[in-house]
Amino acid sequence: MPEIKFSNEDKEVLVQKLKRYFSAEMDQDVGQFECEFFLDFISKEIGSYYYNKGLSDAQAIIAAKIEDISDALYDSEVPTHSVNR
Repeated sequence: MPEIKFSNEDKEVLVQKLKRYFSAEMDQDVGQFECEFFLDFISKEIGSYYYNKGLSDAQAIIAAKIEDISDALYDSEVPTHSVNR
């Protein structure tokens, strides 16, 4: 899996979400620096599970669409008849 890297804008949004979570749910005032390290930890140690789940979900969607296409192609077949001798 490639390393998970966020744009500066996305990282800032994620850090702010973490800060709000710690404040609201754990009554902890966590700073920017700590949240950035925590986000890096999550990305490195847990991110692959989310990445793999996303790939699995995408694969299931693609498989279902391929089955739909296969069914449509089968339904489009024109009947043929053998010549009896």
